This record gives sequence, structure tokens and C-alpha cells, in this order.
Amino acid sequence: MTKPFPHSRLKRQHLLDLTFRNTTRLFAFGVFVILAGIVLSLLIGSLPAIKAFGFGFLFSSEWNPVTEKFGALVPIVGTLATSVIALLIGIPVSFGIALFITELSPRWLKRPLGIAVELLAGIPSIIYGMWGLFVFAPVFAQTEPWLTEHLGNVVLIGPLFQGPPMGIGMLTAGMILAIMVIPFIASVMRDVFEIVPPMLKESAYGLGATTWEVVWHIVLPYTKIGVVGGVMLGLGRALGETMAVTFVIGNAHELSRSLLMPGNSISSALANEFTEAVGDLYTSALIELGLILFLITLIVLSFSKLLLMQLSKREGKK
Repeated sequence: MTKPFPHSRLKRQHLLDLTFRNTTRLFAFGVFVILAGIVLSLLIGSLPAIKAFGFGFLFSSEWNPVTEKFGALVPIVGTLATSVIALLIGIPVSFGIALFITELSPRWLKRPLGIAVELLAGIPSIIYGMWGLFVFAPVFAQTEPWLTEHLGNVVLIGPLFQGPPMGIGMLTAGMILAIMVIPFIASVMRDVFEIVPPMLKESAYGLGATTWEVVWHIVLPYTKIGVVGGVMLGLGRALGETMAVTFVIGNAHELSRSLLMPGNSISSALANEFTEAVGDLYTSALIELGLILFLITLIVLSFSKLLLMQLSKREGKK
């Protein structure tokens, strides 16, 4: 016969459990409080610019602190363009890295490759920026004439590759961002690829499927939610990256069709100009840029969440 717990001990356990529940609830809702505080502070700080420029702030390419005429079009275009370039380069490379590590690599090579990918993720962004400016940009400047010669006259995409070979610009910033997001996307892809039950892959191989067919028809459908999550993680890193982009994007408030020309991004504009902002309107315009970057990130994450929900609903369906 078991000895019953004393009433005082049960009461104490109940009190501890209640304290634990309320403490964790406080931590969870603290996230909402911090988020609301950030949004509120950005909104209050950007009110003078919102009142002065209205929605025209989003569509104006002018940025003149002397005349206090500001527009966010150039930084917005630069942020989106460099992020898209980073994903266009980073997703295929990350997929190849994860596929090789999980399906093709010899056992003795898997761990060194995995450690190398994780080390790339741990390198500070300013190191990427310095390497991009002093090493990558001079080498890439010698490649830009080849891009202009072979792609500058192609229909539709030709204007994107025209301009003098300077080595710095939107394309350079996008390529540096791609190198920075590859470790994050590749690590997530590798981890989700490894959770696929071996029985599913062995069954496909037993039916005569090739490695590519196993990956395309078995691994990717099984892990598509995790893969999309990894891509969104990389996109979030690309949208908010500051120092590396500041070093190589050129920091010019000029709107150009060419990716080889200097541009600007929201994060680089904030890093370069916030300490030099004179006057309430100038400071408010920079704070509004920060608010816009927050909204862009929120929209991207919301769409990714909706996509993940749709993928979850289709699980098990043809």
C-alpha cells in the first residue's frame, strides 16, 4: 500500500506548478510586448516624415538632406534586388550541398563538410564585407566586361548587365549575400533531409529509382515544409544584413536598371547616415526606412507562414 502524499506537499506542488505556468506565460507574452514596443517606437519616430511626405515617400527616388527631400524607393529596390539575387544563387547551391552531404558524400567526409558549413554561418558579417570589398570586388571587376559583352545585348535582361566595370554594385552585394545565406539554408536542408525514413529511400532504390528520382519524388515531398522554412530563414538574413552590404553595394542614392551600378539598401542607408542625420525630418526619414524594413520582413514571413499552412493542408493528398 502506497503512502499518500501529505496535503501540504500537494499544495506546495500545485503552487510550484502554477508559478511555473505563469512564469512561462509571462516569457511568451513578453515577446509580444517587445514587438509592440519596437513597432510603436518606430511609428512615433517616423511620424514627422509620414506627415511631410505621405505615401509619396515609398515611390520617390530623391534623397537630398540639404533640401530635406527624402524618398525610400532606391533603398527598397536595393533591399529587394540584392535579396532576390542572394536567393537565386543561394538556393540551388544550398540544395546541392545538402544533397551531397546526405546522399552522395562518403561517410568520412560528411562530418568535415557539415562543420565547414556551420563555420561559414558563424563568420561575422563585417568579415564578409571586408573580404568582398578588398578581395572579391577587384576580381569581379575583371569579370564584369565579360558579363556586359555576353549578356548586355540579350533581350529583357540586357539592361541589367550594362555599365562600367567598378566591381561594386547591386550584383556584388547580392553575391556576397548569397555566400552568407548559403550556410543557413544548407544546414536546414541537410537536417531535414536526414530525417527522411531510410525505408522510403531504400524502397525507391529497390524499384530502380536513381538518386535524383529518390530526391525529387521521395526526399523533397517529405521535407518540403522544412525546406521552405530554411529558405525563409535565409531570406530573413538577406533582408536585414547591414555591414556586408554596406561595404560592397556602393551606397549611392541613384536608381539604375543595371545591377552592375552602385545602389543602396535600407540597412546600409541606416548604417551610413543615422549618425550624421541633422534635423528632425532627416532622422524621422531614416526611422521610417527602418519601419518599412520591418513591414517588408513581416509581409515576407506572413506569406511564408501561409505557404507552410497550405503545404500542411495538402499532406497526404495527390
